[in-house]
Amino acid sequence: MTNNELQRLVEKISIQTFHKPFLHQAYFNPRLKTTGGRYMLGTHNIDVNHKYYDEHGMDELIGIIKHELCHYHLHIEGKGYKHGDEDFKRLLNDVGAPRHCSTLKSVNNRKKYLVYVCSKCRLEFKRRRKINTQKFVCGHCKGKLQLLKEVIL
Repeated sequence: MTNNELQRLVEKISIQTFHKPFLHQAYFNPRLKTTGGRYMLGTHNIDVNHKYYDEHGMDELIGIIKHELCHYHLHIEGKGYKHGDEDFKRLLNDVGAPRHCSTLKSVNNRKKYLVYVCSKCRLEFKRRRKINTQKFVCGHCKGKLQLLKEVIL
């Protein structure tokens, strides 16, 4: 799907579902990593993550567009457009838009681990966060810790 096809789809959904025109730009943003879409307050444009269309198909894309159009139309009308606002929750319910998008398999399955080794007893520690090796020592023998490797699973 191209940006022009996305633009036409957003305009069509806006007229059919909200009975109001979408007068701004909608496009795929390759920099979006973990969110399905984004409504830009300053420009009123809508960014969409192409990965959700690739992994989950047209139904997920339509749900994301409806969600972002809820932000768009409420903001234009001066009503509560934020996730916690009652106007937003009510409109989401009325048009059948999801509150959150599905998770991406390609992003969530990759986990980074740091492997530290004790210089004294050679015990290995797997951690998700970095350890300050100047401050922390081995819990087994009080030896100095060193970063051995970074593993991405």
